[in-house]
Amino acid sequence: MMIKNRPLILVVNDDGIDSKGISFLSSVMRKIGDVFVVAPHVNRSGSSHSLTLNQDIYIEQINENNNEFICSGNPVDCVKIALNKVLPRKPDLCVSGINHGSNHSINGLYSGTLHAAMEATIHGISSLAFSHLSYSDDIDFQPFASIITKMTHSILKNPLSSGITLNINFPNINFNNIKGFKICKQGKGCWSEEFKYVKKNKSKTYYSMRGKFNSDLNDVQSDSWALENNFISIVPVTLDSTSFLINELNYLEYEF
Repeated sequence: MMIKNRPLILVVNDDGIDSKGISFLSSVMRKIGDVFVVAPHVNRSGSSHSLTLNQDIYIEQINENNNEFICSGNPVDCVKIALNKVLPRKPDLCVSGINHGSNHSINGLYSGTLHAAMEATIHGISSLAFSHLSYSDDIDFQPFASIITKMTHSILKNPLSSGITLNINFPNINFNNIKGFKICKQGKGCWSEEFKYVKKNKSKTYYSMRGKFNSDLNDVQSDSWALENNFISIVPVTLDSTSFLINELNYLEYEF
């Protein structure tokens, strides 16, 4: 049951409805506002901003008391269908996560967690993406409840500027050793991929992708440095991906 004058909060993720991260995040949000959960029915990690275009998708309410829905599509599909077919009105906030695994540095480009939040931002909704650097299925999220609550109240009181999403990453250390928050820029880094042979079936060869993330830790303003030095990183991400070096390309501009 919705309570008058409480904020309406949409909770999404990319790890799927059964992940511990979204269960914890939605429980924290229910103490703040009226919550609707719309999440993929299976793990959709690495979906980025992908859409389901060439097949139908479904939604199914799995918990009527808690307004929980599953969606057969990707995280961005979850946001789109939530805004159009599930929610009673435009939400005051969208929170995504908590992701099991890093979404700092260049990892944000691949992240369904971050891009689900960015999809909500496109629709003028203040949005936060939460990730924890541990990939374990059994992370103890409880110590983070108070800081997530405080940040949520702050954003509800002071909505984000148009086109801005906050990408928040928690370091994988004992909570008592965290030094605080740092507002950062996205760090530089890249993956060194390894493709492990799995099997060959007639003309098809199967591989499993693995890799190691190589991060530049020299930039003290980056999220990579902040996390390595026991801070929670907050990166304001913009929808506008235009390079600030646009004027350097004036030599390519001419009229017919």
